Amino acid sequence: MSISQGLIVCWATLVVLSVGTVLAGGSGLWLAVLLLAVVKAWLIADGFMELRHAPRFWRRLVLGWPVVLVLVVGLV
Repeated sequence: MSISQGLIVCWATLVVLSVGTVLAGGSGLWLAVLLLAVVKAWLIADGFMELRHAPRFWRRLVLGWPVVLVLVVGLV
């Protein structure tokens, strides 16, 4: 798969996840909304920001941040 095809797949997946977020939010499934937000953040970081090729420290830092935010929001 070429880079442009990979980005198109990534974009299409983000569209599906965004629709899922709206549907879950409308149903009151707040945990599903938070989980979908984390998946979207990971997809953006790995797919569009190309963190797959970044040093491990930066990749873990960026991929861990959405998890920290979900934990904080979930506790509040």
